[in-house]
Amino acid sequence: MGVPPGFRVRRELMDAERLSRALARIAHQIVERRRDAEGLVLVGVRTRGVPLARRLARLVAEAGAPPPPVGALDITLYRDDLTTVAPQPVLRGTEIPGSIDGRTVVLVDDVLYTGRTVRAALDEIIDFGRPARIKLAVLVDRGHRELPICPDYVGQMITTTRDESVQVLLQEDDGADRVLLLEKAPEGRPRRPAKKKRGRRA
Repeated sequence: MGVPPGFRVRRELMDAERLSRALARIAHQIVERRRDAEGLVLVGVRTRGVPLARRLARLVAEAGAPPPPVGALDITLYRDDLTTVAPQPVLRGTEIPGSIDGRTVVLVDDVLYTGRTVRAALDEIIDFGRPARIKLAVLVDRGHRELPICPDYVGQMITTTRDESVQVLLQEDDGADRVLLLEKAPEGRPRRPAKKKRGRRA
């Protein structure tokens, strides 16, 4: 996955090592809150929330808790801007591992921004049952919330402008683990035609 058109890389927020450490920290925080480790279900928000949820599940098990089941959530049909996305949006499917009634569901996503993706995820997950509680884990919180949503577990919190973007690259989908801060590329100015040099008269 390359840099989106109209953007350029401003700086790297995480390399592979820092990303791994951030996920390990989140996993240990989940286990430390022992009541959250019992009956735990991790549900990743497509697309990159799913591989992140799978990694967290392995790390939670390595930290000594029971290995939690992992699901995937496609929030496309629950978006509040669905009519502006595409005439025929592509659906990747939702997979919930068994009943979530009375369990602790941790929603996992890569970047938290306005909060509208999380709101759609909450609407969808509640359609599948009545969890005891729902928690939110994100790799990066970049601010600019438009809804009253706050993550319970955060890998890194940064301050951004609305002209910037955060791009998460994962080994599973992109062949590498990196988190990049992007900024809008300046629009190029049309070049003026070069002036013809006048030759000297003999």
